[in-house]
Amino acid sequence: MKDSAKTHSAKKSKPSKQLARVSTPGNTAKDKRPAKVIPVVDSGDAPKLSAVAIERVKLVRDSFTMPRDDFDLIAKLKSRALEFKRPTKKSELLRAGLQLLAALDEGQLRAALATLRPLQTGRPKKAR
Repeated sequence: MKDSAKTHSAKKSKPSKQLARVSTPGNTAKDKRPAKVIPVVDSGDAPKLSAVAIERVKLVRDSFTMPRDDFDLIAKLKSRALEFKRPTKKSELLRAGLQLLAALDEGQLRAALATLRPLQTGRPKKAR
């Protein structure tokens, strides 16, 4: 039994790697990963840089309720995207839809929202 105790205490620790961190508002104490770095393509006139740090975007997780018909539209749109060989995730479709809605003027947005069926707010009640 002493041998097994020695092997645990005699573990060799790996040397810690020093990673360059980019100071951004999104970096927190929990987030120890470095920001992504991409190489810059030489365009001739631009100053020559070996790498540019990209600011990390904070992701937000949320849940919501929608009618089954609207949810089925997601599957239809995903299959349409596959027809032109662009696999798509649900979140990508929702983000693309938000970008399109944001580009509408006030009258168009009002008309688009008027076509939606009102839903009861809150979580559905659990079946007993």
